[in-house]
Amino acid sequence: MSDYRQWVGEAVRRIEADFQRSADTHLIPLALPGFPGVDLYFKDESSHPTGSLKHRLARSLFLYALCNGWLRPGAPVIEASSGSTAVSEAYFARLLGLPFIAVMPATTSKAKIAQIEFYGGQSHLVDDPCALHEASRQLARETGGHFMDQFTYAERATDWRANNNIAESIFQQMRFEPNPLPRWLVSSPGTGGTLATLGRYVRYRQHPTQVLCADAERSVFYEAFVSGDRTLRREDGSRIEGIGRPQVEPSFMPDVLDAMCRVPDNLSLAAMRYLSGRLGRRVGASTGTNLVGALLAARHMHERGERGSVVAILCDGGERYAGSYYDAAWLQANGFELAEDLERIRACAEEGAALPAVVAGSARWRD
Repeated sequence: MSDYRQWVGEAVRRIEADFQRSADTHLIPLALPGFPGVDLYFKDESSHPTGSLKHRLARSLFLYALCNGWLRPGAPVIEASSGSTAVSEAYFARLLGLPFIAVMPATTSKAKIAQIEFYGGQSHLVDDPCALHEASRQLARETGGHFMDQFTYAERATDWRANNNIAESIFQQMRFEPNPLPRWLVSSPGTGGTLATLGRYVRYRQHPTQVLCADAERSVFYEAFVSGDRTLRREDGSRIEGIGRPQVEPSFMPDVLDAMCRVPDNLSLAAMRYLSGRLGRRVGASTGTNLVGALLAARHMHERGERGSVVAILCDGGERYAGSYYDAAWLQANGFELAEDLERIRACAEEGAALPAVVAGSARWRD
């Protein structure tokens, strides 16, 4: 066996050993007094070693790249990321002794940059969030490294049939709940890979579960779902870190989705605050987006006289956003006023009140 094959084998062993040392993430119930008969749960991906849903993706991407022969000893790994994927990939690069460079928007939170550096990675900041891909490709050419390209490979790197993917984990943990087969799974799109895994898995296992995608305000995924046009582009980037894209990424698979909605950023941040208060700890803004999607699904069930469970993704903790989403001065500087929307979220969850028309009116259901 060649030295390179031996290196790949040892690299895979290290990643698998790290996986065996890690426990599964938690499933947290959240009571919805406003919707009797609907049980809401959050799949808490913040309990991964690197603190977010992207830990699963980074592991899959590294295994995929290793087994495809794309990684080489000493050659840098490069990723285009708004933060969380880069943090997780920096962790796995350090595990394998590889240099890591994250290509990120200049607006990325300082806490995320510090976490990347903690794991030995470097940050390459780009002013234009729409230029991350080209900057990453150029950096890979200049350094002789490998551009991991999460947005292209997320849906194919993840084994959606099994291998402890997030869908399999959810259904295993739900087995003894009052309504073990969720009526809805809710996630927001970053690469689109998690939604692709959820949608494929429920079809493969022949579950009646449906998948709802809650998109960010500054993102093209929602329009692509409605129109079928994958060529859509925006000139600005999402203000909700980790989700929403200015272009339709290859890993976004609208045909495995059963519903979609668009959530204004202000409402995502308000829902983030509300959920943090209910859980007693901070969560990120993308989790707020998912809570709005889950409330939309719960209200949809209630209006149809349905009972059952809804599972949404808790993407990451809020500690990374202490200097942004949880900072009053940052909110004011960016034009966010959360008080009214915070009350709207509370009234919906606790009294069954309607969500704002801008969200409810955006909902597209295929059932």
